[in-house]
Amino acid sequence: MKNGENTNFAGLTELQKHLVFVILAAIPIYLASNLYTQSVVTRDDEEAALAATIFFLGGIYTGRYLSMMWTSKKIPSTLFISLSFLSILCLCWIFFHADFPLSPNRAFLNLLLFYLPLFILSITIGMLIKLGRMTVKNQLQEAKSVAAQSQSELHLLQSQLSPHFLFNTLNNMYGISITQHEKIPTLLLKLSDLLRYSVYDAKELFVPLKDELTYLDNYIDFEKIRIGDRLTLTTALEDLSHSDIKIAPMLLIVFIENAFKHSKNTIDPAISIDIKLKTWGNSILFSIKNSHGTPAHTDTAIEKSSGLGLANVKKRLELLYPNAYELTVQDEDGYYTVLLQLKAK
Repeated sequence: MKNGENTNFAGLTELQKHLVFVILAAIPIYLASNLYTQSVVTRDDEEAALAATIFFLGGIYTGRYLSMMWTSKKIPSTLFISLSFLSILCLCWIFFHADFPLSPNRAFLNLLLFYLPLFILSITIGMLIKLGRMTVKNQLQEAKSVAAQSQSELHLLQSQLSPHFLFNTLNNMYGISITQHEKIPTLLLKLSDLLRYSVYDAKELFVPLKDELTYLDNYIDFEKIRIGDRLTLTTALEDLSHSDIKIAPMLLIVFIENAFKHSKNTIDPAISIDIKLKTWGNSILFSIKNSHGTPAHTDTAIEKSSGLGLANVKKRLELLYPNAYELTVQDEDGYYTVLLQLKAK
């Protein structure tokens, strides 16, 4: 019973809105019509103006009804152009007829030449209003659908990051457990901190950049323990402890992880990595450069996981930073270089 009452109340409220619109619109339309009919006829001005008001308002609702019969989601622009042209044509005729009416003894024909274009004008106006609202509504629904799809895709991409990172890290720790098992306890503690952030703290689309930098510092410490004296590391990370700039979580870690991975999988005695991050204006500037020589061996699983990480990052950049990022990857003179510029959030 309550549902029925709510439905009737909602219908009555909508009806009241239309009645208010009719009353408010009828007054200026009647006054304008009264002035107009005085220029084309000399008698029954009030009746003619009242009839013109009824014609005009009726035409608007007729146009709204005709528009509701349009079932296509995409309304062609040619329809809007045609209706607008017809509206302008009718309006021009109405003004022309006011200046050059027929002789006063042909009152009926004068009124007909006024009522007919007025009725057509009102229908086209009603259709334009309704079609415009339908177009905006369809565009909003389409935008919501695209946003929902992008949101789902982002969550899927983000959910792939932790397994990807864990796979690479465990693969590295396996090799260390054979040759340098004394490092494993310290590495496990560092790994625990890294996983805590990736699993619990990096669930939002954007996180504070200072938190992301703390995560990067922990990972770099992890790699320094693992690699040891072979590593020559240079870092220049801006102090952002008091900044509220945000960034997509676990975005930069993929580039840093790949730098360490490519460096260590070589027969060269020294590993060189240079990492820089700073803010400039409304942008985040990140660069990383790492040496790479002749591969010590080819690991198919590692190559596949590396490709997954980079593809994931590029897709997330497209979704989260559309037209707001620049990514350059270079391989020259035995060095990989990544340059990334992001618009700060």
